[in-house]
Amino acid sequence: MELQTPQTRLYKHTFHSYEIDDRERELTQKRLETLLSLNEQTAREKAVYRSAREKFEAESMTNPVAHKEAFAFLGLLLGAFPPAAILARFFLNGRIFRREDAWILGLLIAVNLVSAAVGYFSGKLIGTVVRESEKLSWTKMILLLPFVGILWGILAGGAGGLAIFIIGAFFGAFLGAMVGSVALPLFTVFHRSLKRGDMIELKHLLPLAFGTSLAITAFILGA
Repeated sequence: MELQTPQTRLYKHTFHSYEIDDRERELTQKRLETLLSLNEQTAREKAVYRSAREKFEAESMTNPVAHKEAFAFLGLLLGAFPPAAILARFFLNGRIFRREDAWILGLLIAVNLVSAAVGYFSGKLIGTVVRESEKLSWTKMILLLPFVGILWGILAGGAGGLAIFIIGAFFGAFLGAMVGSVALPLFTVFHRSLKRGDMIELKHLLPLAFGTSLAITAFILGA
């Protein structure tokens, strides 16, 4: 009669092999996920930064400002200064301001405030559009931006002009379109040159935004 060899050790060995295979598969999966994550991060950095030096300069910024905030700030200034210049021209040309005309001044100030507010909040959306346009060639970007600026100006100027009813909305949209068609391309050309990645240093943004809006304001006052 033959004696049968117990298979317990064999089963244990087989189960142990399965456990090792499972752990190896888990480790392999984790390594693969880590590698894919690093590749995605590298691809994002290459899309944002043109060189390692630009990445270093972006990380070295003390007060970085993102696209949306930069163009929102520009929209605030464009919605405040040029309309204020137009109001100033209105009263300077009138030469006489009577006390009973104070309501007109209040109405025009309301127009100015609405334009500034709409310019600020819509500037966040414009910042996203400009961010994509800055990926184009310089020629394509410069050809595209006046039309984006016109739409932006119509939105902000028209909203402010609604305080003076329908006629004011058309007048405000017209003036806003003219301001936006010039201001947005002018600002973006310098913004693209000064930004690092998707950020621009605050010390560069302030003179650029104020310079753009005040130059247009000076033109309106001197026209």
